[in-house]
Amino acid sequence: MFRSLRRALCAVAAALLLPLGAGAQTAHAAGTPGAGYWHTSGRQILDAAGQPVRIAGINWFGFETGNHVVHGLWSRDYKSMIDQMKSLGYNTIRLPYSDDIFTSSTVPNSIDFSSGKNADLQGLNSLQVMDKLVAYAGQDGLKVILDRHRPDSGGQSALWYTAAVPESTWIADLKALAARYKGQDTVIGIDLHNEPHDPACWGCGDTATDWRLAAERAGDAVLSVNPDLLIFVEGVQTYGGVSGWWGGNLMGVAQYPVRLDVANRVVYSAHDYATSVAQQPWFGDPSFPANMPGVWDKYWGYIFKQNIAPVWVGEFGTTLASTVDQKWLAALVSYLRPTSTYGADSFQWTFWSWNPNSGDTGGILKDDWATVDTVKDGYLASVKAPLFPSAGTGGGGGGSPGPAACSAAYTVSSDWGSGFNAGVKVTNTGTSAISSWKVTWTWSGAQQVTNMWNASYTQSGSTVTAVNASHNGAIAAGGSADFGFGGAPGGGGVPSVTCTAA
Repeated sequence: MFRSLRRALCAVAAALLLPLGAGAQTAHAAGTPGAGYWHTSGRQILDAAGQPVRIAGINWFGFETGNHVVHGLWSRDYKSMIDQMKSLGYNTIRLPYSDDIFTSSTVPNSIDFSSGKNADLQGLNSLQVMDKLVAYAGQDGLKVILDRHRPDSGGQSALWYTAAVPESTWIADLKALAARYKGQDTVIGIDLHNEPHDPACWGCGDTATDWRLAAERAGDAVLSVNPDLLIFVEGVQTYGGVSGWWGGNLMGVAQYPVRLDVANRVVYSAHDYATSVAQQPWFGDPSFPANMPGVWDKYWGYIFKQNIAPVWVGEFGTTLASTVDQKWLAALVSYLRPTSTYGADSFQWTFWSWNPNSGDTGGILKDDWATVDTVKDGYLASVKAPLFPSAGTGGGGGGSPGPAACSAAYTVSSDWGSGFNAGVKVTNTGTSAISSWKVTWTWSGAQQVTNMWNASYTQSGSTVTAVNASHNGAIAAGGSADFGFGGAPGGGGVPSVTCTAA
């Protein structure tokens, strides 16, 4: 089956932002996994020091559309957007693009420059805007995967080339990106082409349609420019007469693995979706969702389980509108392996999408481009993973670490009388990294926490104690983390808060 072309609903939405520490750089303690360029070893991805890492990220699309830039900048500053991703515990951004951004006539549009927003993007072309996003993401401790999503902004293509964008252009543009970001290890790799599908084949030997052979040609071309990059290779639609999601069928890897000139660089990528995108036979199986691990094993999970190579689920998403979709997402998250149990010895992933304007899935953000869909984000909590070292910051030397210290700022984002939403920003005010934090406050009224995200809590009477989640306890000196919650009734105002760090 193929998935429907996502609709970009580009209406401008007003954004009410919580302060998320825009511009703050994070200097992580020496030894934090993720430093430098990465490589593979069996089913794991390792950093430059040989430490296992886990990609736990988000797709932020737009460069591949007629806007030629990530969406949402018509409402918000790009730095606040990346800060919010960080605060929610996403450690990687997949940036889809089309080859249109390499043409001299392409300029980004739909960026709001009012009130100082996106000021440093004025006058820049699409690639220069991408430079800014990559640089800021690196400062925030996030990695970036560049995704060649489409040959042009008109739509997806079954093959990696079209009459207007031949293979030579595809490879030349991939090499240009590899050269552009060489030495910037925030960009860990390139996803060579999004969702190859019929008539694309795997291992058939026809150079015009064999995606595996094309991936080898393109991967070697990229590595000839920067041999340190990871090469992400998606599947196809059909192999051996068995069809699945576009880009989601990696059954052919068992017999026909991707071979590159540089060893330990291939990461296989699958896409998987629910009924909000399209129906598939397995959703109607009487044993659903118990049948799903077997489905995933067949199409792509075996690559990880047999220790062949790492597997990255580069896209998965749903509106969660149906019970089937809710069960599917819960089952998939469990299959990806919880970080608390398996650490980085797990499937890699980037959720689709950050954007709310993905017509068949929606996003982590709601339509105002600011409010988090806490239900959807909550499904992913167990598979989130730590952030990575900030780019451009060095580890200090000598001296003894200072005492652990932190502060907390409490902000009410909305209050409708019967209830309210609030956020708390925790800042490391000490001179060395902290590994955990605890925030306490006491309301003057009868307020009760109804739900909380990015922290756990206990409440005794009117006193609440919030403790960091597993993915955001470690904060470098000067860095910050955010959590939020809902409560009832409203009218509680802003209480005094205390923060304790360890």
